[in-house]
Amino acid sequence: MKLYRLLTEDDTSAFCHKVTEALNKGWELHGDPSYAFDSAKGVMRCAQAVVKEVEGTYTPDTKLGAH
Repeated sequence: MKLYRLLTEDDTSAFCHKVTEALNKGWELHGDPSYAFDSAKGVMRCAQAVVKEVEGTYTPDTKLGAH
């Protein structure tokens, strides 16, 4: 099955670490990153989609972060 996650975080090194961790767990980048201003927090936010092919059958109970 193919899994999809959208990683988000404030525009700090924490975002880069989150994406790097996913890549090292076998996830692959999917598309370009996105950036937007969060007016409630007054910060830029980042988002990056990642995908991963794993064994099994998808159900809504699938724990995406566990793979």
